[in-house]
Amino acid sequence: MRIRSRPGPTDAQLAAAWQVASLLLGYPDEELLERRPLLRRAVGELPPDAGTPLAAFLDHLDSTPPGELAADYVATFDHRRRCCLYLTYYAYGDTRKRGMALLRFKQAYEAAGLVLDDGELPDHLAVVLEFAATGDLAHGRRLLLEHRAGLELLRLSLTEAGSPWAAVLDAVTATLPPLTGRNEDAVARLIAEGPPEEEVGLTPYGTGSGPVFLPDPVLESRS
Repeated sequence: MRIRSRPGPTDAQLAAAWQVASLLLGYPDEELLERRPLLRRAVGELPPDAGTPLAAFLDHLDSTPPGELAADYVATFDHRRRCCLYLTYYAYGDTRKRGMALLRFKQAYEAAGLVLDDGELPDHLAVVLEFAATGDLAHGRRLLLEHRAGLELLRLSLTEAGSPWAAVLDAVTATLPPLTGRNEDAVARLIAEGPPEEEVGLTPYGTGSGPVFLPDPVLESRS
């Protein structure tokens, strides 16, 4: 008996899923909450693997007071190292190599004609998903795959914490190929050892001449 595999998402569906996930991983302010009807319409056009968890998170936004959403966001992403939204942190921690990794993200955005706001680092997952959805789908997907192990650790950490944002990561990883043996090994190492540490000033990823100290994901807060 022949089993037919389901077709994968189209490029348009990938872009829509990443755009919605990008917005839902941002700070839950009034602007995001006002976009819920539009986001629900977009989610309704997605395959179930991505659409169902995103719809579940939208249900959470509907049923949770704004103040509680904001407090939970800060407690989740600003005070838990393993729930960090900065992808290069998982691969390089606070080491000099992270500065070069950040430069690669910035160069990818510039090549696509996108200028990043100075207030955000280029490896923030919401920024990467926005780039993948609206800038360069193929290059954005490649950046996500290069940091597949970090994405998986983030997803597992959110799931273990019982965080509603785990559903958003479920949707993102549903748009990517399954973990390979190499990535599974990398995830296992991250779980056991955590990101690398090096208490030094990092090489700038921009155009400045002095050392750059990147924000500590545990201490950074949202205004």
